[in-house]
Amino acid sequence: MTPFPCAGHRALWAPTRREFIYSLGASIGSVALTALLARNAAAAITSTVAGPLAPKPGHLPAKAKNCIFLMMEGGPSHIDTFDPKPKLAALHLNEFTREGKMKSAMESGKRYYVQSPFKFRKCGQSGADMAENWEHLQRVADDLCFYRGCQVDSVNHPTAMYQMNTGNRFGGDPALGAWVNYGLGSLNQDLPGFIVLPEVSYPQGGAANWGNGFLPAHFQGTPLRPKGSPILDLTPPAGITRGHQRQNLDLLAQLNASHHAAHPEHDELAARTEAYELAFRMQMQVPGILDFDQESAAVKESYGIGSDATDAFGRKCLMARRLVEKGVRFVQLYAGTWDSHDYIERAHGNLVRNVDKPIAALIADLKQRGLLENTLVVWCGEFGRSPDNGVRGGTAYGRDHNPKAMTIWMAGGGVKAGHVIGATDEIGAEAVDCVHHVRDLHVTLLRLLGLDDNRLTYFHGGRFKQLSQFGGEVIKELIA
Repeated sequence: MTPFPCAGHRALWAPTRREFIYSLGASIGSVALTALLARNAAAAITSTVAGPLAPKPGHLPAKAKNCIFLMMEGGPSHIDTFDPKPKLAALHLNEFTREGKMKSAMESGKRYYVQSPFKFRKCGQSGADMAENWEHLQRVADDLCFYRGCQVDSVNHPTAMYQMNTGNRFGGDPALGAWVNYGLGSLNQDLPGFIVLPEVSYPQGGAANWGNGFLPAHFQGTPLRPKGSPILDLTPPAGITRGHQRQNLDLLAQLNASHHAAHPEHDELAARTEAYELAFRMQMQVPGILDFDQESAAVKESYGIGSDATDAFGRKCLMARRLVEKGVRFVQLYAGTWDSHDYIERAHGNLVRNVDKPIAALIADLKQRGLLENTLVVWCGEFGRSPDNGVRGGTAYGRDHNPKAMTIWMAGGGVKAGHVIGATDEIGAEAVDCVHHVRDLHVTLLRLLGLDDNRLTYFHGGRFKQLSQFGGEVIKELIA
């Protein structure tokens, strides 16, 4: 890691006295001190010209400038979606004793292998494996890059969700979207750089899944509510004009500036002031983005809007396309819950039906508009599922949690379309080829966006921290 902030992120680092002394100890003396003072002077000037979310250059040539992250909360089963295991048909309902220490807290009773209730087919010219109930996604199979080698550490939902979203199982660290927002800024100063489209019920672990952690508050995810007004109080009260609002904000800014001058170490106040200003600008932008009447009937139908099963997620996918079109850097969509411990045929069948058409439409729509090349789309859960039964027996079988095997797919943004990278063993219990920890996946996603994990650091708690926690490697096989 570099001892000082990297170029392109200078305006974001204002060291405290303790950090200043620490930096001197890690430097090469007066040369480093001179450089640090110059950086701080430049930061003071820059902060008066551009806000904290102003666009910044990355460290490396980028293959993508936006990211849409499709989070299937609950742990979708790779064995029943994109990673067929014929061996399980021969082992179906054979009892066994599970070995090893990584066990689900819900494991009980007899263990027996379970075959997938879904048939699979080869799709596209690439021959991608998909369960047959992916009726629409198979049409864009050649745009997808499937990765079967990722592993995580946790067998429980909240900690696994934190690790997939933030790199840290225990929460409190910045989300991937926050790091991207910090590293690159936003392409639209009238909208947040990191927007989240959650379910009505937040995922396990709550809003910390898109929090800013120890980064300044500017970089946290902004959730848009799925029902009613997307953001509370977006519309001013009756009788209050934009002129009134502008006068109120100007007065508030004067008071906050006076207080901040006396307490410059309180970056939360500056973040809140900027949040007020951003909210004011969003009043003009958000209603237009949410106005789906601007879209043709054919486009809305392609996303499944108007149909009971697909309407909710279809609206999220269409909104995600409109947001990246407007320059939002990172958009995360949630669909849950995929935690199918029993009745997996019915549960996963319904869940696939809910997201299949909207996701296929999103990929096709981005491609048709020339956006897919610069937009990285990621589909994943927090872990995969086991090849054996869940908590019930008989014909109501499901699957347990499995952090050692999962399927992630990506599209656009410089990934190797039409390929399957990595593999799991013959029953889908563990990744065995091109195996990488999730930290390497994070490093790879950053690299596709033009960011170097080892240079994208922030001083906190006595050391420089990064998304990967302590470094990782790019999964070169995923990059075209």
